[in-house]
Amino acid sequence: MSRTKKSAGIALAVLLAGMALAGCVPGGNNGATPSASVAPSPTAAATAKPTPAATPTQPAVTADGSAAVPESDAVGFSYFNDAVFIGDSVSLKLKNYVTEKRQNDAGFFGKARFLVSGSLGSGNALWPLDNPQSVHPAYNGKKMLLEDSVAACGAGKVYIMLGLNDIAVYGIDGAVGNMKTMIERIRGKSPGIKVFIQSATPMTRDGEKNKLNNRALVEYDNALEALCKSNGYYYIDVASVMRDSEGYLPDNLSSDNYVHFTDAACEKWIDYLRTHTV
Repeated sequence: MSRTKKSAGIALAVLLAGMALAGCVPGGNNGATPSASVAPSPTAAATAKPTPAATPTQPAVTADGSAAVPESDAVGFSYFNDAVFIGDSVSLKLKNYVTEKRQNDAGFFGKARFLVSGSLGSGNALWPLDNPQSVHPAYNGKKMLLEDSVAACGAGKVYIMLGLNDIAVYGIDGAVGNMKTMIERIRGKSPGIKVFIQSATPMTRDGEKNKLNNRALVEYDNALEALCKSNGYYYIDVASVMRDSEGYLPDNLSSDNYVHFTDAACEKWIDYLRTHTV
């Protein structure tokens, strides 16, 4: 054998031996697990996702109600014979409900009258009548300032529910300040009239907006209650029977998934007024 062939044979033997040790020769490992294995890639640590903050369902402030007119025995409808109701579209629904009931029962809710307008607020109630955007309610077919229309109907009691059209525009303090001014004007034309301020009623869960929401309404109602305490007005907490356990207007009491009432809500409203009198 030549020296070249001898060297090639030695090299081949070394190569085969190395392959056998590494388990690479066909059939050379006889199914045995290789002694060396590739280490698994480390599993990437899962990125922790921040837990979203729970959406508050209960208003962050609590309605006071401590100075509200307490519950009493239900009065007859004649109690409201000398009453006039001032309000926005929420009270407009009450007027429509009463008007419909009176078609079959003329004495329903006594002789209560209504000075209501869809967009009325304590702010625009102070505007002059010649304002192009005036929404002053009409009395006997004539648009009048509230203090004049209340005096014209000879009311002994005035029930006021306003605020939904004021909070986003004037803020809570501004809205309450406008309410105070409006009442002072009414009392100036109707000395001795009893003033009943009704709490602004809640909104549905889906009806809340950035500036007008249940938290703001509760804060506003608390401010109205304080206004009553300091000025001798009567606070009628209608909102207390319109909130569900989470502070919202329940779906079965809302006609539009917003703030407006169903007939069932009007029934609750009237029942509350009849059992919270002075």
